[in-house]
Amino acid sequence: MTVDFDKPTLVTGATGMVGNNLVRHLLDLGRTVRVLVREEGKASLAGLEVETYLGDVLQPATLPAAMKGVSTVFHLAGAIAIDGQHDACMRRVNIEGTANVAAACRSAGVDRMVHFSSIHALSYLPRDRPIDETRELALDRRKHLAYDQSKAEAESRVLEEVRAGLDAVILNPVGILGPFDFEPSPAGEFLLQLIDRQLPGLVNAGYFWVDVRDVSRAAVAAESRGRRGERYILFSQYVTFPSIAAWVQEICGARPPRLVLPIWMAKAFAPVVVWYSRWRGIRPLVTPEAIHIISCHQKVSTEKAVNELGFQARPIQETVLETVRWLLANKLVNSKPASEHELRSSSEEKI
Repeated sequence: MTVDFDKPTLVTGATGMVGNNLVRHLLDLGRTVRVLVREEGKASLAGLEVETYLGDVLQPATLPAAMKGVSTVFHLAGAIAIDGQHDACMRRVNIEGTANVAAACRSAGVDRMVHFSSIHALSYLPRDRPIDETRELALDRRKHLAYDQSKAEAESRVLEEVRAGLDAVILNPVGILGPFDFEPSPAGEFLLQLIDRQLPGLVNAGYFWVDVRDVSRAAVAAESRGRRGERYILFSQYVTFPSIAAWVQEICGARPPRLVLPIWMAKAFAPVVVWYSRWRGIRPLVTPEAIHIISCHQKVSTEKAVNELGFQARPIQETVLETVRWLLANKLVNSKPASEHELRSSSEEKI
């Protein structure tokens, strides 16, 4: 696909960690960047030369003005919840919001939409084979979490618009880490709670990770090199939580939690951890939903993104060290549990 770089580029969800990193990358490339935000004054965009449009993906009437004359729309606006308390809001933002953006892109005649989905949009079954882009969507409510279903249904809405004429590609990143994590993201909160020694314990397991800056580069590559209607998984390494805690200690001296639980025990204690976290005034990270996530996703393939987009990913240890340095330099503190407003203000990150 030929991208007209003389036209503006629109980013939804620009205030979140992935969004503002993508905005910074686009600006570094000399692009004219528009951002769709629900409110002005977010620290993550402070000092960046962007065109700001006030709007909401749940209010379709606010979208055409932001898309007028745009070449590419990078759609990141979305909601994430792994505590079971915000599922209705999350589903509405992820499904209805994405459908609104995709329909507006087609109506506006944008050259390309790059939709940020998630590895969780793809079914974790069967577990004995790597998850690749041919995997079925996680639409079965009996087997998949509400977040997974919402991202899967959002992809379905994008593909419906593709069949109607929209030129769109889909990105499916795994857990994203990186700097400029102002809000912070769940992954950033995990690092902050390690730094502040607020975690009561760790799970003796791990997850799949990718650097936000590598995701941003992959998004730009997908803009011009991705095939219409295709999805691309973005993945760097599988790393355990105790390993990440050790890297955090290397940077700031914060001793990791002494309690390290096997998954089966963490699953049993998750409700207690949720209660403890809320009592401490911090967002619970070890929830039943989170344990389900790290239990189900065992193997991931990113071969397609490497071959078609030229995707390259740096070692996650490098990412963790640089992110911790950024968090310390910016003196961030842990946020309280997210309200519905804060949930809707975030772009997509997940641990």
